[in-house]
Amino acid sequence: MNLKCRTQLPAVFRQTLLSIGLALASLSASALPSFTLDPSTIGLAGSAFTADNLLVSNFSTVLNGPAGAFTETGYLSVTGAQLGGGMAMAAGLNTGYGLYVQFAGAGHTTFGTDPTTGPTFGTLDSLTYTLYGYNGTATFGFDAGNMPMTTATGAIALASGMLVPGTGSVTTTPSAPLFAPSANAILTMDGTAGGAFFASPNPFMNQALTSFSNTSSQVSLINGGFTIRQGGGSINFSSAVPEPESYALLAAGLAVIAFVSTRRSRDRR
Repeated sequence: MNLKCRTQLPAVFRQTLLSIGLALASLSASALPSFTLDPSTIGLAGSAFTADNLLVSNFSTVLNGPAGAFTETGYLSVTGAQLGGGMAMAAGLNTGYGLYVQFAGAGHTTFGTDPTTGPTFGTLDSLTYTLYGYNGTATFGFDAGNMPMTTATGAIALASGMLVPGTGSVTTTPSAPLFAPSANAILTMDGTAGGAFFASPNPFMNQALTSFSNTSSQVSLINGGFTIRQGGGSINFSSAVPEPESYALLAAGLAVIAFVSTRRSRDRR
Protein backbone atom coordinates (compact mmCIF):
# COMPACT_ATOMS: atom_id res chain seq x y z
CA MET A 1 0.00 0.00 0.00
CA ASN A 2 1.37 3.40 -0.95
CA LEU A 3 0.36 5.73 1.87
CA LYS A 4 1.69 8.77 0.02
CA CYS A 5 -0.75 8.67 -2.88
CA ARG A 6 -3.53 11.27 -2.94
CA THR A 7 -6.27 12.43 -5.25
CA GLN A 8 -6.57 16.04 -6.36
CA LEU A 9 -9.92 17.77 -5.96
CA PRO A 10 -10.83 19.66 -9.16
CA ALA A 11 -10.89 23.42 -8.67
CA VAL A 12 -14.57 23.63 -9.60
CA PHE A 13 -15.45 20.92 -7.09
CA ARG A 14 -13.42 22.65 -4.37
CA GLN A 15 -15.21 25.93 -5.04
CA THR A 16 -18.60 24.21 -4.96
CA LEU A 17 -17.80 22.58 -1.61
CA LEU A 18 -16.59 25.88 -0.20
CA SER A 19 -19.76 27.65 -1.34
CA ILE A 20 -21.90 24.96 0.28
CA GLY A 21 -19.92 25.21 3.51
CA LEU A 22 -20.23 28.99 3.66
CA ALA A 23 -23.94 28.78 2.96
CA LEU A 24 -24.54 26.16 5.65
CA ALA A 25 -22.54 28.10 8.22
CA SER A 26 -24.27 31.36 7.31
CA LEU A 27 -27.73 29.81 7.66
CA SER A 28 -26.99 28.91 11.28
CA ALA A 29 -24.91 31.92 12.35
CA SER A 30 -27.45 32.61 15.11
CA ALA A 31 -26.18 29.45 16.85
CA LEU A 32 -23.07 31.31 17.98
CA PRO A 33 -24.15 33.71 20.74
CA SER A 34 -21.58 35.47 22.89
CA PHE A 35 -20.85 34.54 26.50
CA THR A 36 -18.74 35.89 29.36
CA LEU A 37 -16.44 33.74 31.51
CA ASP A 38 -14.83 35.06 34.69
CA PRO A 39 -11.98 32.86 36.01
CA SER A 40 -11.28 35.20 38.93
CA THR A 41 -14.54 34.20 40.62
CA ILE A 42 -13.23 30.70 41.33
CA GLY A 43 -9.66 31.67 42.23
CA LEU A 44 -8.03 31.34 38.80
CA ALA A 45 -5.37 33.90 37.89
CA GLY A 46 -7.22 35.64 35.07
CA SER A 47 -9.90 38.22 34.37
CA ALA A 48 -13.33 38.12 32.75
CA PHE A 49 -13.59 37.96 28.97
CA THR A 50 -16.39 37.83 26.42
CA ALA A 51 -16.27 35.48 23.43
CA ASP A 52 -18.44 33.40 21.12
CA ASN A 53 -15.90 30.67 20.40
CA LEU A 54 -13.20 28.81 22.33
CA LEU A 55 -10.26 27.50 20.32
CA VAL A 56 -8.85 24.17 21.47
CA SER A 57 -5.91 21.90 20.71
CA ASN A 58 -6.82 18.22 20.54
CA PHE A 59 -4.69 15.46 22.09
CA SER A 60 -6.56 12.18 21.70
CA THR A 61 -6.18 8.45 21.15
CA VAL A 62 -8.55 6.46 18.93
CA LEU A 63 -8.57 2.68 19.33
CA ASN A 64 -10.27 0.29 16.91
CA GLY A 65 -12.58 -2.46 18.14
CA PRO A 66 -14.44 -5.35 16.51
CA ALA A 67 -16.94 -4.86 13.68
CA GLY A 68 -16.03 -1.21 13.07
CA ALA A 69 -16.39 -0.10 16.68
CA PHE A 70 -13.96 2.47 18.13
CA THR A 71 -13.25 4.32 21.36
CA GLU A 72 -11.67 7.74 21.84
CA THR A 73 -10.19 9.45 24.90
CA GLY A 74 -8.32 12.70 25.21
CA TYR A 75 -7.82 16.27 26.29
CA LEU A 76 -8.81 19.52 24.61
CA SER A 77 -6.54 22.33 25.75
CA VAL A 78 -8.15 25.78 25.39
CA THR A 79 -5.65 27.88 23.45
CA GLY A 80 -7.61 31.08 22.89
CA ALA A 81 -10.98 32.76 22.41
CA GLN A 82 -12.70 34.51 19.54
CA LEU A 83 -15.46 37.09 19.23
CA GLY A 84 -17.13 37.99 15.94
CA GLY A 85 -14.45 36.21 13.95
CA GLY A 86 -11.51 37.98 15.62
CA MET A 87 -9.40 37.12 18.63
CA ALA A 88 -10.87 38.00 22.03
CA MET A 89 -8.62 39.28 24.81
CA ALA A 90 -8.52 36.67 27.57
CA ALA A 91 -6.01 38.07 30.05
CA GLY A 92 -4.13 35.39 31.96
CA LEU A 93 -5.20 32.45 29.79
CA ASN A 94 -2.29 30.01 29.39
CA THR A 95 0.02 32.27 31.40
CA GLY A 96 -1.64 32.56 34.82
CA TYR A 97 -4.25 29.83 34.40
CA GLY A 98 -5.53 27.29 31.91
CA LEU A 99 -8.70 25.52 30.79
CA TYR A 100 -9.08 22.05 29.34
CA VAL A 101 -11.68 19.43 28.55
CA GLN A 102 -11.20 15.75 29.35
CA PHE A 103 -13.43 13.45 27.31
CA ALA A 104 -14.18 9.83 26.47
CA GLY A 105 -16.41 8.44 23.75
CA ALA A 106 -17.33 5.45 21.65
CA GLY A 107 -18.83 4.92 18.22
CA HIS A 108 -18.88 2.83 15.08
CA THR A 109 -18.06 3.28 11.42
CA THR A 110 -20.89 3.32 8.91
CA PHE A 111 -18.90 3.52 5.66
CA GLY A 112 -15.34 2.64 4.64
CA THR A 113 -12.76 0.42 6.28
CA ASP A 114 -9.27 1.76 5.48
CA PRO A 115 -8.84 5.53 6.08
CA THR A 116 -5.54 5.58 4.15
CA THR A 117 -7.16 4.48 0.87
CA GLY A 118 -10.67 5.92 0.98
CA PRO A 119 -12.99 8.12 3.03
CA THR A 120 -14.65 6.71 6.12
CA PHE A 121 -17.72 7.88 8.00
CA GLY A 122 -18.87 7.03 11.49
CA THR A 123 -21.31 7.84 14.26
CA LEU A 124 -20.63 8.65 17.89
CA ASP A 125 -22.77 6.48 20.15
CA SER A 126 -21.65 8.05 23.43
CA LEU A 127 -19.46 10.92 24.59
CA THR A 128 -18.91 12.39 28.06
CA TYR A 129 -16.72 15.31 29.10
CA THR A 130 -15.67 17.55 31.97
CA LEU A 131 -14.34 21.10 31.63
CA TYR A 132 -11.54 21.94 34.10
CA GLY A 133 -9.69 25.07 35.17
CA TYR A 134 -6.27 25.19 36.84
CA ASN A 135 -3.71 27.76 37.92
CA GLY A 136 -0.25 27.95 36.38
CA THR A 137 0.77 26.40 33.08
CA ALA A 138 0.68 22.82 31.84
CA THR A 139 1.61 20.62 28.92
CA PHE A 140 -0.44 18.01 27.10
CA GLY A 141 0.82 14.91 25.32
CA PHE A 142 0.96 11.12 25.58
CA ASP A 143 2.40 8.62 28.01
CA ALA A 144 4.51 5.57 27.13
CA GLY A 145 1.35 3.64 26.29
CA ASN A 146 0.18 6.29 23.79
CA MET A 147 -2.61 7.44 26.08
CA PRO A 148 -3.30 11.19 26.48
CA MET A 149 -1.91 12.90 29.57
CA THR A 150 -1.46 16.36 31.10
CA THR A 151 0.81 17.91 33.71
CA ALA A 152 -1.97 20.22 34.99
CA THR A 153 -2.36 20.05 38.77
CA GLY A 154 -5.02 21.26 41.17
CA ALA A 155 -7.69 21.22 38.47
CA ILE A 156 -11.19 22.45 39.35
CA ALA A 157 -14.20 20.88 37.64
CA LEU A 158 -16.32 23.61 36.04
CA ALA A 159 -18.83 21.89 33.77
CA SER A 160 -19.79 18.50 32.41
CA GLY A 161 -22.09 16.95 29.86
CA MET A 162 -22.76 14.21 27.37
CA LEU A 163 -23.65 13.64 23.76
CA VAL A 164 -27.05 14.73 22.50
CA PRO A 165 -28.19 11.49 20.80
CA GLY A 166 -27.89 11.46 17.04
CA THR A 167 -25.63 14.54 16.76
CA GLY A 168 -22.12 13.05 16.75
CA SER A 169 -20.29 12.23 13.52
CA VAL A 170 -16.71 11.40 12.54
CA THR A 171 -15.02 11.29 9.13
CA THR A 172 -11.58 10.61 7.70
CA THR A 173 -10.17 11.63 4.32
CA PRO A 174 -7.06 10.07 2.72
CA SER A 175 -4.22 12.57 2.80
CA ALA A 176 -0.46 12.13 2.52
CA PRO A 177 1.17 10.70 4.50
CA LEU A 178 -1.88 9.11 6.24
CA PHE A 179 -5.37 10.61 6.55
CA ALA A 180 -7.16 13.64 7.99
CA PRO A 181 -9.83 12.98 10.65
CA SER A 182 -12.63 15.35 11.64
CA ALA A 183 -15.57 15.23 14.04
CA ASN A 184 -18.63 17.18 15.13
CA ALA A 185 -20.93 16.75 18.13
CA ILE A 186 -23.58 18.54 20.15
CA LEU A 187 -23.24 18.09 23.92
CA THR A 188 -25.33 18.92 26.93
CA MET A 189 -23.70 21.49 29.20
CA ASP A 190 -24.16 21.67 32.99
CA GLY A 191 -22.12 24.50 34.50
CA THR A 192 -23.42 24.16 38.05
CA ALA A 193 -19.97 23.26 39.40
CA GLY A 194 -18.42 26.40 37.90
CA GLY A 195 -20.93 28.77 39.44
CA ALA A 196 -20.02 32.41 38.80
CA PHE A 197 -17.28 31.37 36.35
CA PHE A 198 -20.09 31.27 33.80
CA ALA A 199 -20.88 34.96 34.27
CA SER A 200 -23.22 35.67 31.35
CA PRO A 201 -25.84 34.92 30.20
CA ASN A 202 -27.56 34.03 33.44
CA PRO A 203 -28.74 31.31 33.44
CA PHE A 204 -25.88 30.11 31.27
CA MET A 205 -26.41 28.21 28.05
CA ASN A 206 -27.10 24.49 28.24
CA GLN A 207 -25.49 23.05 25.11
CA ALA A 208 -22.05 23.03 23.51
CA LEU A 209 -21.31 22.65 19.81
CA THR A 210 -17.94 21.08 19.11
CA SER A 211 -16.15 20.84 15.77
CA PHE A 212 -12.72 19.40 14.98
CA SER A 213 -10.68 19.32 11.79
CA ASN A 214 -7.20 17.79 11.76
CA THR A 215 -4.45 17.43 9.18
CA SER A 216 -2.63 14.19 8.42
CA SER A 217 0.57 15.65 9.90
CA GLN A 218 -1.15 15.60 13.31
CA VAL A 219 -1.97 11.87 13.03
CA SER A 220 0.33 9.03 14.15
CA LEU A 221 -0.44 5.33 13.76
CA ILE A 222 -0.18 3.18 16.89
CA ASN A 223 -0.96 -0.45 17.59
CA GLY A 224 -4.72 -0.79 17.24
CA GLY A 225 -5.49 2.78 16.18
CA PHE A 226 -4.02 6.26 15.97
CA THR A 227 -3.32 9.42 17.96
CA ILE A 228 -4.04 13.07 17.19
CA ARG A 229 -1.51 15.58 18.49
CA GLN A 230 -2.31 19.31 18.56
CA GLY A 231 -5.36 18.92 16.36
CA GLY A 232 -7.57 21.93 15.74
CA GLY A 233 -11.04 22.48 17.11
CA SER A 234 -13.60 24.84 18.59
CA ILE A 235 -16.27 24.88 21.28
CA ASN A 236 -19.32 27.16 21.19
CA PHE A 237 -21.96 27.36 23.91
CA SER A 238 -25.61 27.84 23.11
CA SER A 239 -29.10 27.09 24.34
CA ALA A 240 -31.24 24.18 23.23
CA VAL A 241 -33.11 26.58 20.92
CA PRO A 242 -32.90 26.57 17.90
CA GLU A 243 -33.47 22.89 17.24
CA PRO A 244 -30.49 20.49 17.06
CA GLU A 245 -30.84 20.42 13.28
CA SER A 246 -29.56 24.01 13.19
CA TYR A 247 -26.42 23.02 15.10
CA ALA A 248 -25.89 20.09 12.77
CA LEU A 249 -26.19 22.52 9.84
CA LEU A 250 -23.51 24.77 11.30
CA ALA A 251 -21.25 21.82 12.09
CA ALA A 252 -21.63 20.55 8.54
CA GLY A 253 -20.74 23.96 7.14
CA LEU A 254 -17.66 24.33 9.33
CA ALA A 255 -16.54 20.81 8.46
CA VAL A 256 -16.82 21.45 4.71
CA ILE A 257 -14.91 24.74 4.96
CA ALA A 258 -12.16 23.11 7.04
CA PHE A 259 -11.93 20.19 4.58
CA VAL A 260 -11.58 22.46 1.54
CA SER A 261 -9.05 24.69 3.30
CA THR A 262 -6.97 21.66 4.28
CA ARG A 263 -6.99 20.31 0.74
CA ARG A 264 -6.02 23.70 -0.72
CA SER A 265 -3.08 24.02 1.65
CA ARG A 266 -1.88 20.51 0.93
CA ASP A 267 -2.31 20.78 -2.85
CA ARG A 268 -0.05 23.86 -2.90
CA ARG A 269 2.82 21.87 -1.42
